[in-house]
Amino acid sequence: MNLDRKILICFNEPTRLYSNYLGKDTNDDKENIDLSETDFLNQIHNVKNILSKKYISVDTLAVNSDIKALIKKLNHYSPDVILNFVESVEGVSNLESYIAGFFDLLGIPYTGNNPICLGNCLIKSRTKQILNSHGIKTPRHLITKLHRIPAQKELLLRYPMILKLAREDASIGISEFSVVNDYDSLKKRLQYLYTNYRQEVLIEEYIDGRELNVAILGDQLLPISEIRFDGLPEDLPKIITYEAKWSPESIYYKHTTPKCPAPLDKKLKSKVEEMALEAYKALECRDYARVDIRLNNKNVPFVIDVNPNPDISPDSGFVRSAAAAGISYEELLNRLTQLALKRVQYDTQAAI
Repeated sequence: MNLDRKILICFNEPTRLYSNYLGKDTNDDKENIDLSETDFLNQIHNVKNILSKKYISVDTLAVNSDIKALIKKLNHYSPDVILNFVESVEGVSNLESYIAGFFDLLGIPYTGNNPICLGNCLIKSRTKQILNSHGIKTPRHLITKLHRIPAQKELLLRYPMILKLAREDASIGISEFSVVNDYDSLKKRLQYLYTNYRQEVLIEEYIDGRELNVAILGDQLLPISEIRFDGLPEDLPKIITYEAKWSPESIYYKHTTPKCPAPLDKKLKSKVEEMALEAYKALECRDYARVDIRLNNKNVPFVIDVNPNPDISPDSGFVRSAAAAGISYEELLNRLTQLALKRVQYDTQAAI
């Protein structure tokens, strides 16, 4: 099937934009170990090996700001489909959507989400606006202006609150200090984020409850996964920090354990799935995405994030949900490739 197709795997050239991704200062070398870059490169090599079994030609390309070199490579290779794993350009996450738009301009089909979806999901204020406009529950929030500390009377939010960078993903800048319980702590955290990351901040009401991840592949809802915080010290907030994803010796990494399928009663499961699918459609996602949902103490679900083109490394949550649905890693990659190829066929037929 499509053995004659030429596949190009595009990914962002590994680099570091910030000196500190952890969201806190630390002198602990173990906590500073960051698997995000090394794991990513291993993933690309693995994907190439898998797809090479099925397609006549598979190549890779690390994308940076040298657009002329990118054009030269694309013209030389002339791929039928691009597997788009570009999440940033030289560390700048805002440029993720630009690369997808660049592929559109060149008329080359690619896997995953389009530029508008990628941009809207990265900029958290837009995500919130779109969710609210569709009546989808999301925590109450505000977006700060750079270097501005809002007065306490301006907040109009309930403590505890959680502070996140307004235009980043992958939990960059999120640590145990991200959840604040009073105004003094909030001011201190805001100043830290401004100083280290130089961008606006999302302040939202913290939903202290179960965390669920809903993976969606095409139009298929995959089994819901829950992040368990069993064994995490009581004084630490139950959140997914940067360490939880990328620092294997950290407390958070060791005590954020996924369980898939998540134990949910039928009614609650249906409600969560319905909300996730509504969010997926509201943000105009395609091919694949992960919707992160929190349950409050009354089991009311709130969408806290929509992640287009989520991580699909072999040990990622999305792949775990796919496996629970009986979809192997190889099949997952082939399905994503086929979704892009179908767009080629559709566009060709529409032009006739």
